[in-house]
Amino acid sequence: MVISKKSLQFLLVTFVACIPLVNFANPTADSLQNQTENVNPDVAHQEADSSKEKEFNATDLINSHIGDSHDFHIADWNGHAVSMPLPIILWTNNGLEVFSSSLFHHDNTGTHEVEVNGQKFVKHNEIIYYADKFKNLSQDDKSAFNFEARPLNFSITKLVFSMFLSVIVLFLLFTSLARSYKKNEMAPKGMAGFLEPLVIFVRDDIAIPNIGEKKYAKFMPYLLTVFFFVWINNLIGLVPFFPFSANLTGNIYFTFVLALITFIITILNANKNYWSHIFSPPVPKALYPIMWPVEIIGMFTKPFALMIRLFANITAGHIIILSLFSLIYIFETAWISPVSGAFVLFMSFLEMLVAALQAYVFTLLSALFIGQAVEEHDHH
Repeated sequence: MVISKKSLQFLLVTFVACIPLVNFANPTADSLQNQTENVNPDVAHQEADSSKEKEFNATDLINSHIGDSHDFHIADWNGHAVSMPLPIILWTNNGLEVFSSSLFHHDNTGTHEVEVNGQKFVKHNEIIYYADKFKNLSQDDKSAFNFEARPLNFSITKLVFSMFLSVIVLFLLFTSLARSYKKNEMAPKGMAGFLEPLVIFVRDDIAIPNIGEKKYAKFMPYLLTVFFFVWINNLIGLVPFFPFSANLTGNIYFTFVLALITFIITILNANKNYWSHIFSPPVPKALYPIMWPVEIIGMFTKPFALMIRLFANITAGHIIILSLFSLIYIFETAWISPVSGAFVLFMSFLEMLVAALQAYVFTLLSALFIGQAVEEHDHH
């Protein structure tokens, strides 16, 4: 078995398509990582005392994990956040600007500011605006889609970094599998021995039953790519320490792009029977005005369900685990930690199963939708 070049093409399409969309995430993670600079020592001491008395907020903890950010929060040391800054890449009115996210400094208004080459930028809820335009924005205008007040953002955020990592892992896995079959024509060994049953599973239990033996090979590169891509990112999101801990598959913009790719492949490969069923359904012609909107809406509800299913299941698992962990701080007692830890451990193992299950479901539904579009049958 040889991995075709089309598998790498689909991998690159998924890789490139996700980069700009992930940057629209709107988390509140920076509320946990604010640092005070250039302030009076007495004021800083008072703020430190007040922060100790501040009650634990589980919502902030959960939002900081499931959301995106421009740096990796690694740990806290002596009351200060230890983080790894990521590059900020902006296309501004003066051209391209590239700088480190560590240049943003916190002010008393809860925003982060920086001045680069004479231009001032403000970071608010991980969305970067022009500083002069941000001051005149109302609360409703402070959104990720207000492109008049913000530069084009191509930054390498935490989720994009995680996606790069998963793409590298996926590329290494498939290239090692291809090299293994070139060197060894007998039974696969090592990593190839682990990957071959999965590839055969996708082929025999997902592609062929839903698309058919005559046409399944054309879509195998995409189905294999999306299966391993979703599964690897699901597993990466379960690792609680740096450089992982990124909830990529729980980001709705990411799942939107994957569902959109499935939708485009479905539409581009649909045959005349597929379109005939939509515009000439097997019902009396008097019902056509009713059935046409239903069939057209059905075309879009399928990828929409694909998007929501993956997003909701992965995000829900992360929220449950963090909520159980937060019980220790909510009750402010160590006696709850054995119970909380046991449930967290149980949920973590369950999420490992969910990670594989959601990759399977996404690939299965993609194959099902494609199969419906390319199916050859008599029109009754």
